[in-house]
Amino acid sequence: MKLVSICPSNTELLAYLGLDGQLAGVDDFSDWPSSAAELPKLGPDLSIDMDRLEALGPDLVLASLSVPGMERNVEELEKRGIPYLVTDPQSLEDIADDLVTVGRACGIEERALKTAREYSDFISELEKRAELATDRPSLYWEWWPKPVFTPGSINWLTEISRIAGGRNIYEDVELASVQTDWEDVASRDPGRILLAWVGVRTEKIRPELLLNRPGWPDLRAVRDGQVDVMEEWLYCRPSPRLLEGALKLGNLLHPELYGDLRLPGWVHAVN
Repeated sequence: MKLVSICPSNTELLAYLGLDGQLAGVDDFSDWPSSAAELPKLGPDLSIDMDRLEALGPDLVLASLSVPGMERNVEELEKRGIPYLVTDPQSLEDIADDLVTVGRACGIEERALKTAREYSDFISELEKRAELATDRPSLYWEWWPKPVFTPGSINWLTEISRIAGGRNIYEDVELASVQTDWEDVASRDPGRILLAWVGVRTEKIRPELLLNRPGWPDLRAVRDGQVDVMEEWLYCRPSPRLLEGALKLGNLLHPELYGDLRLPGWVHAVN
């Protein structure tokens, strides 16, 4: 099959299924696996060049509603009669389901089921280790600084926080993405601050700027030096790559519990 992916998470999902060799084009932000760099770029995920996409003659286009605004692309695919599949993952379980759905659509259901089982088994192992944690640091994830966006309870990062032995301070808000402000974050006084700005490379994020926010120098996380810059690509894209991010977070919070755990071989097989 000739495949096209118009968001990074689906490009990664295809790679984990061993289907990246069938990709004919991707969006501009798909930067992993490394083979994606050699593919035709069809524009930013919210401004896909549909004429170029259609000219590729894809058998299937993968879109994802995890990218706000993707609906416009889906409407255009529908209008042009281009075959497509839309994922909408909000949880770790949704990603397992997407592996199977995409695998079935691409004729490799058996392989997809095996990958999904191993993916879920690794999450179960992380959960077992998290249960042994005697303390659960409160975590503030920052997706964007101003206005502030942070994950709520209906999001994979709340689950990742839990299976890594921590707790998302916004797990009480029943939203996928919470828009709030610096004052509200400060009132929750997180034990650790995790900066993962969407679309921003880690070297461009400057934690020292937190000191300029009113009241933030007095936050315990800032006082204690518990501020970390996290890789956006390991935490903000709903693909099996989140397993790598979850294990890294577990080792950051509880190295004694996660230090000997290794990722499944198929995770490392893609680069």
